[in-house]
Amino acid sequence: MTGYWVVGGAYTDTGFGRIAGGGDEQRFGPYESHEKARDKWAALSRASEDNALVRYRIEHDGVKEHWVVGGKYTETDFRTTVDGRPEERIGPFRSYEEALDVWRAKAWATVDDGYVRFRIEQA
Repeated sequence: MTGYWVVGGAYTDTGFGRIAGGGDEQRFGPYESHEKARDKWAALSRASEDNALVRYRIEHDGVKEHWVVGGKYTETDFRTTVDGRPEERIGPFRSYEEALDVWRAKAWATVDDGYVRFRIEQA
């Protein structure tokens, strides 16, 4: 069965390479649609918005491309962009690591703005 997964957890540092306390990343799913996975991602993100070491991403079985998606939002539910336009999409990247480098740059450039959020999506 193919589907979408929400993957992540609490990491040891903002490099997001190692889960705090060891062990594996949490995996939620599979979800039959990207929208359902995004709803779970948004709920987990809201629940952990005060902890900079917690991050989640959406993965898709059979992924071929990685995108950095996000922007500045009207609220911290990260659903509506301030200008009402679609979210910014940067990519595609052939590997998660390439997308992660771009995500890190966007995240650090906007670290002081709680209304800006970027994530990595797979297609």
